[in-house]
Amino acid sequence: MSSLISISSTLLYTAFVLYLIATIFFSATIRDKRTAIKTKKNTASKIGITLTIIGFISQLGYFITRWMASGHAPVSNLFEVFTFFGMCMVLAFIIIYFIYKLNVLGLFALPIAMIMIAYASMFPTEIAPLVPSLQSHWLYIHVTTVGLAQGILAISFVVGLIYLIRQIDQSARSKRTTWLEIVLYTLFLFVGFIVITTAFNLADYNATFEYTEQNTRITTEYHLPAIAGPKEGTLLTEGVMQPWFEAPGWMQGEEAGRKFNTVIWSVITGTIIYGLVRLIARKRIGAAIQPILKNTKPDLLDEINYRAVAIGFPVFTLGGLIFASIWAQIAWDRFWGWDPKEVWALITWFFYAAYLHLRLSRGWHGERSAWLAVVGFSIIMFNLIVVNLVLAGLHSYA
Repeated sequence: MSSLISISSTLLYTAFVLYLIATIFFSATIRDKRTAIKTKKNTASKIGITLTIIGFISQLGYFITRWMASGHAPVSNLFEVFTFFGMCMVLAFIIIYFIYKLNVLGLFALPIAMIMIAYASMFPTEIAPLVPSLQSHWLYIHVTTVGLAQGILAISFVVGLIYLIRQIDQSARSKRTTWLEIVLYTLFLFVGFIVITTAFNLADYNATFEYTEQNTRITTEYHLPAIAGPKEGTLLTEGVMQPWFEAPGWMQGEEAGRKFNTVIWSVITGTIIYGLVRLIARKRIGAAIQPILKNTKPDLLDEINYRAVAIGFPVFTLGGLIFASIWAQIAWDRFWGWDPKEVWALITWFFYAAYLHLRLSRGWHGERSAWLAVVGFSIIMFNLIVVNLVLAGLHSYA
């Protein structure tokens, strides 16, 4: 078993490195047509997509070997869910690439997939036995279908983001440039989480708190300095930072305070990194990226945006609502229970249904459609991160 886990980890790391190298080759294809040599661009794109496919096969190998080591589908905690999400996103990119041959998509899709994989690696990676309610074949039927749908919908976000950066006038500050910059800033928060968690993991930071919940004394470990400590908690570890304030009472739960503290650190670190990049670029991030997209066709981006949603939405309906309801009936004797995860899955479904309605019936194409794709992906990420890390519920297994 230990050898399988080691092989699995090596395959995942290999996939990450290959995606990184592929991104570099895709970046070589984004040049001014007046100076670019077509043959070199074609060679770079071929190498980029080949490395991406090899990386995907490597990550698929990680998925299979981890499944063999654990005895169940590796989609039972946040580490496994986010690595699977990244893999599905890469798969969706590969398929769309061979249809549209859009190199710039690799320059954006692969880094975001890498952020998801790196983000996943910050959570505990150990294989643990499944809780009773997860010991079902519906685990891989439901979760993998939802993950595939989210990977496809993530591509709509990527092309929507490219469209907005390409089309929005960056010469003057406006509401559109501000909102676009907020979206880009949010990506830096993920990077902030990865950086700060890695730093304190290398420092082997640990602080133990004790608090009372339902008349029971509970201990919890913080691996980042406690800006927000547990409600009415007592710090047991000496020589570490005292909490600045207590987590809100409605966040009570064995892990809620610690996860809330992680979110705070992610925001602080991501903001610092974003500020440094802005300082170096001396302009908004969107304005700095825009010049490399001037040869990208907006109509093509808009079409890919729509196609991704048109495919991802029915897959999400199948996995996120139908399969989920069947499993809920088996596990909890009810099809629906208004658990936070269920509520946000329903919100996600309604949003993308509205997207298709507005596009097909009201003619919301172009920039409006791109903004909808960005908002839809934000809802997905809220469901994956905030609902899991902050809001306690029946789905909070991570």
